[in-house]
Amino acid sequence: MAYSTSAIMWAFAFSFYFGVSKCLFTIPLKIYTGKLNVSSALDATPARLTSSSSEVNGLSLASDPTGTVNFLDMENNLLGDSGRGYYIEMSIGTPGQTLNILVDTGSSNFAVAAAPHPFITHYFNTALSSTYQSVGRTVAVRYTQGNWEGELSLDRVSIPKGPNGSMIINIAAILSSEGFFLPQVNWQGILGLAYPMLARPDSTVEPFFNSVVQQLGIPDIFSLQMCGAGLSASSTEDPAGGSFIMGGAEPTLYHGSVWYTPIIEEWYYQVEVLKLEVGDQNLDLDCREYNMDKAIVDSGTTLLRLPVNVFNAVVEAITRSSLIQDFSSGFWDGSKLACWMKGENPWTFFPKLSIYLRATNTSQSFRITILPQLYIQPVTEVDGTLDCFRFGLSSSTNGLIIGATVMEGFYVVFDRAQHRVGFALSTCAVRGGVALSEITGPFSASDVAADCSSGVLKEPLLWVISYTLMAICGVVLIVLLLLLVLPCRRRDHFGEITDESSLVRHRIK
Repeated sequence: MAYSTSAIMWAFAFSFYFGVSKCLFTIPLKIYTGKLNVSSALDATPARLTSSSSEVNGLSLASDPTGTVNFLDMENNLLGDSGRGYYIEMSIGTPGQTLNILVDTGSSNFAVAAAPHPFITHYFNTALSSTYQSVGRTVAVRYTQGNWEGELSLDRVSIPKGPNGSMIINIAAILSSEGFFLPQVNWQGILGLAYPMLARPDSTVEPFFNSVVQQLGIPDIFSLQMCGAGLSASSTEDPAGGSFIMGGAEPTLYHGSVWYTPIIEEWYYQVEVLKLEVGDQNLDLDCREYNMDKAIVDSGTTLLRLPVNVFNAVVEAITRSSLIQDFSSGFWDGSKLACWMKGENPWTFFPKLSIYLRATNTSQSFRITILPQLYIQPVTEVDGTLDCFRFGLSSSTNGLIIGATVMEGFYVVFDRAQHRVGFALSTCAVRGGVALSEITGPFSASDVAADCSSGVLKEPLLWVISYTLMAICGVVLIVLLLLLVLPCRRRDHFGEITDESSLVRHRIK
């Protein structure tokens, strides 16, 4: 989930003002307007695990049952799908209360419902936990969709299908929220897996996975397999799910090699995108366009989100290369569904999409490719005669986000120990015997800039600049007001001047 910078643009404006093809045939297609919800007083002595001598490429592997963690116990510990999120069962408090928690690599707070809400079936009752301890601090987080407020606390947490042992974890107890919990979702909290820089209210709040690594002694690596590719919410097939492997990578969950790209900066899992292709068409944009603001890997974002210019170029390229004669713009902007008669296969009419990532050998790149089954996504059926689909991409004003649309095609390794993110072909990204993703490389990166993320202002720097400019504006305004008031007012009639117009708001996702 990613920060919005629209408020920053207002700050800059505020500061400036005061500071001086025809197709071969027609496909039976209907557009359907659908509505979608895509949506220290405690005993902290950990149970230590046996150290591992089995490592490959710096990764602890699960195939050795005497290793640091028995990863096989973690297989299939995720439920959910891309539209409603992937979640894991966790036990919180003493005695343990079981909740389903959304797995999110795009934020850093571990937050759980601690009060009733009409869209959730149960919540964490802090009064029933003998080990619950409030730390006396409030916290609020705002996402692109929804927000919540609550109090920071500590309590004991364990994961039934996770590492052995329990941990003392920073928990945000959600007391109020708006647009965060949605109808038909089966999770009651969010598990932020990113770095401390994103933690709220500040980076002194240790994120969940940092605590797990420190207290249980597992390697600083986790990996995700998300298995909802090509399945609709109304599918009669086995429910989607996946695996959240803590401590390494499980070789039985992927095919072939793991291809790694460096983590550019440790806040989100920020990577460097070199170029995009639609079918065989290179979009031929400056690589800095792809990394505008940032490019991140985020399991908590449903779609592949692209900067506006990149998104428009992708839509134009898809329109040129697809065999559909007429397509409503509402499909591309997400306001409408595209429906075909049952039995029709729309995927054959759309191209593959490819993302080139810089390799750990920075003079090279590799390409991850998704088939149309991953981005032309089945959603529902209408009247038993139509299958309806949504477009799995959207435009973004806060960076390129590799969300579930892409991640469902791959086994993704977050190797924090070696500052890299890895991609391999997922064993579950197959439908009807057809693999839905591809990885190829290496390719020379000599045709792109040596640093595609250079010249792009990162959000922490933007916050500093914005606050500085606002401070300058405040001083200028005060001086102007004093000049206006001095001729008319006696000195002892002055009142305190305050500026209550906060132009910058933290927004995640």
